[in-house]
Amino acid sequence: MTFQRIADAGLKSFLAKGYQETTLDEIAAAAGISRRTFFYYFKSKDEILLAHQRGYIEALKTSVLESASVGQPIEIVHQALRKLVARIQTPQLLETARLLRQNNALRVRTRGNYLALEQAVYEGLCELFPAKDHDELRLMSMVSVSPLRLAVDKWLQEDGQHPLMDYIEEALRKFRAAI
Repeated sequence: MTFQRIADAGLKSFLAKGYQETTLDEIAAAAGISRRTFFYYFKSKDEILLAHQRGYIEALKTSVLESASVGQPIEIVHQALRKLVARIQTPQLLETARLLRQNNALRVRTRGNYLALEQAVYEGLCELFPAKDHDELRLMSMVSVSPLRLAVDKWLQEDGQHPLMDYIEEALRKFRAAI
């Protein structure tokens, strides 16, 4: 698929050369497309990085649905967070996360993706618990994604000294202790 080929070529170039140093022409050439075709799929280089994050959103919803047997909504979401991290934990994940924090526009858009993660959790919980109060499920989705944000922030602050999963488990422990 052309979209994925472009996204992969862009990410590979960003990781090798740096975000600012990578040109659209280089991405297009690496993906075997024209510059014009690039703009059919993406508005900018930023969109390439954000495309990778959008894949995490759908993966989280899928993980919520797969975790239905765990029990209550909060446990389902936390198990889904573990599954998501296990799926996305790759050698280039830390470098990609660093790239997303290199400029203000990307940082702001990354924060917006946490809202999209909450929405994906909410939709998954609504499918699993159609009779449950949707306001409760919305609230549950909002608070249950917070440990992921805390974990990723700490993981980046500590420059990935430990696997992201360790930070997730620590954040989940703190979450359970706080509530």
